[in-house]
Amino acid sequence: MAVKKKEVDFINWTEYFASIVAVCPWSKAFWAKQKIDIQRWRGEQRITPLDDYVARMWLHPNASGRTLCKIHYRLNEQRHNEEWLYSHPQYGGHSTPSPVLIQQDQIILNNARKGKQNESKTSS
Repeated sequence: MAVKKKEVDFINWTEYFASIVAVCPWSKAFWAKQKIDIQRWRGEQRITPLDDYVARMWLHPNASGRTLCKIHYRLNEQRHNEEWLYSHPQYGGHSTPSPVLIQQDQIILNNARKGKQNESKTSS
């Protein structure tokens, strides 16, 4: 299921992050504080460090769910300070409107899951 270029360019990420607060309560706040970056996937050799971001959504509009799954497993094995997830609209529910790989700072993610926040990354 390929997503048209126009659809990818006009995704309302503010709406999307607001829609997933039941399963990811911290994402809306991180998005509002500009701590989530959106980039087009250009291959594993072009992955950049998160720096001040807590997460990066790598848009991969032509990837299948299976392809994203394989990439995410490989990156989790290689990049130990990050947690990689993926999302594809084929899965429904709270999935992203376009296929994505999600690069997250592992410590920030674990703290958020425990209900804590890292002030150095979340403060404005």
